[in-house]
Amino acid sequence: MKRTASLYLILSASLLLASAGTGAAADKSLPRSTPESQGISSSAVREYIEAADKEINTLHSFMLVRHGQVIAEAWWTPEAADKKHVMWSLSKSFTSTAVGLAVAEGKLGLDDPVLKFFTAEAPANASDNLKAMRVRDLLSMSGGHEVEPKFPLDQGPSVKAFLAQPVTHQPGTFFRYNTPGTYMLSAIVSKATGQTVLDYLTPRLFEPLGIENPVWDATAEGYSIGGYGLFIRTEDIAKFGQLYLQKGAWNGKQLLTQKWVETATAKHVDNSKAPSGRTSDWQQGYGFQFWRCQNNCFRGDGRDGQICLVMPEHDAVIAITAQTGQMQTELDLVWKHLLPAFTASALPANDVEMEKLKQAAAKLTAHPAIKKTK
Repeated sequence: MKRTASLYLILSASLLLASAGTGAAADKSLPRSTPESQGISSSAVREYIEAADKEINTLHSFMLVRHGQVIAEAWWTPEAADKKHVMWSLSKSFTSTAVGLAVAEGKLGLDDPVLKFFTAEAPANASDNLKAMRVRDLLSMSGGHEVEPKFPLDQGPSVKAFLAQPVTHQPGTFFRYNTPGTYMLSAIVSKATGQTVLDYLTPRLFEPLGIENPVWDATAEGYSIGGYGLFIRTEDIAKFGQLYLQKGAWNGKQLLTQKWVETATAKHVDNSKAPSGRTSDWQQGYGFQFWRCQNNCFRGDGRDGQICLVMPEHDAVIAITAQTGQMQTELDLVWKHLLPAFTASALPANDVEMEKLKQAAAKLTAHPAIKKTK
């Protein structure tokens, strides 16, 4: 891929491209439009970008989709539209999607015991709680572990280490964020289908959405890492969110069942007693590898600020990549600047404000946030 230092902010209706919502397209890009034509002002988008650039260390990209149209997109130099970005735990939502597809194909069930898939790896003295652990418990981060099993990040988790970890709580009753649990889901999909999650999703998700050449790291055991390790582009994140916004429908086909989308993004477990340091958008409940948010939204997210935010009441999707520890700030700025700016109908064209937005975006460079002084 060509690495470019240019900033892209595409806001011209003349650049409209065919997409999943309007028919097959050669490049399968989402269509482009203007903020005003889709019911939000260019000034509100500019204010969000300027605030995020000032307050967050460090953003890499931002894309806003409304009514299926990309109405703003920006990259902080040296990031670029064609550059794949690490997803970190946003990968988990894709692993969950693989489970949903396998369930729809009858390859596995949400209430299948985890040990059903690992008879050879199961400990001889498996506890009752381990025996009771189901696929749905892994999906909702409620497998029953008191602490997340440790693992080397460069190598990934292992099935054996996960199954050896004491299961302190009755599965389904205790929330504990658990990346090895997502790895187990990846391994379960492989056991049930004979393919890695990457290979399984390629014809069922990645190719229909036009997500080209995704990369997903694997472990020595041969499974996609599942809980992290996926590399895709910013627009690919937006497409994934749009698929869930459309309840699994894409280009006239139902890629995911509507039931799965509704189930995966609903609240399954209470996480209001999340560890200290977490703030409100991490305490709204957890679905099947998706977080519930304030304002009746849901998201997939990952370390360092990777976000796929779906806003059903406003028919909008926001994709963000970053390298920051300020993930709550990313969301807070959406709630402050973008959420109240959505309107039900188109706004009059505003060439002056659109030009201001273009100029503001043209100055973006990845840098540390400006520190506030007392």
